[in-house]
Amino acid sequence: MDIRSMDLIYNLEMERLNSIMDLKNFVLFKQGAEARIYKGVYLGKPCLAKERFPKKYRHPDLDHSITTERIRAESRAIVRCKNAGIRTPMLYLVDYNRRIIFLEYFENHITVKDYIEQCSDEETLKSLSLRIGNLIGKLHSKNIIHGDLTTSNILLIKKGDGELTITKKDLVLIDFGLAHLETSAEDKGVDLYVLERALISTHSAAKEIFINILNGYKEVNKNNFKEIYSKFEEVRARGRKRTMVG
Repeated sequence: MDIRSMDLIYNLEMERLNSIMDLKNFVLFKQGAEARIYKGVYLGKPCLAKERFPKKYRHPDLDHSITTERIRAESRAIVRCKNAGIRTPMLYLVDYNRRIIFLEYFENHITVKDYIEQCSDEETLKSLSLRIGNLIGKLHSKNIIHGDLTTSNILLIKKGDGELTITKKDLVLIDFGLAHLETSAEDKGVDLYVLERALISTHSAAKEIFINILNGYKEVNKNNFKEIYSKFEEVRARGRKRTMVG
């Protein structure tokens, strides 16, 4: 097959995908500072479309360059997580021209934030916290920095029928809009600090939850834990100093 024929097939396939992924068939689900999230269906499966809208205060060329790089970084982080055995939404399609990525949507889920708020069993919360620590430890062992670790960005997915219990859920990490690849202990320490601050601002049992998350983190990141934790404490100290100074 010659190059012209291959280009024709590619263009036809992209046209087919674009027609399937027409946002006219999606409804607005959520809007944030960086993107609009739409919900729809892709090949019979629930799907989210994340559209990064233009920022009018930036030069169009600069805006396009920044947005393209962020979409690329987000997509790369998701693929790398999949390769590492970390569950994330499946990536269906990346459309740089329309600044949209199309992702799997989990119908039957609850955020970890909501689950913690309605769970009163200490052992269940401890087990969940350790699993979250394992998840983040694995993430960092592959040099993936999430950038926005909160309990709202981790989902619990029910595996089967029946009541929701910790043994019937999978942890799914979502929202990689600020993700990037980085080997430094400093960036990993910042990731943990962001999570700690999110826990403190959201959950009354934040201290106990975070201690167990660190224990779970250490289980899968033993070799680098000491250095990363040291950087985390440095970042935490700087954060406290800024809070005191104002």
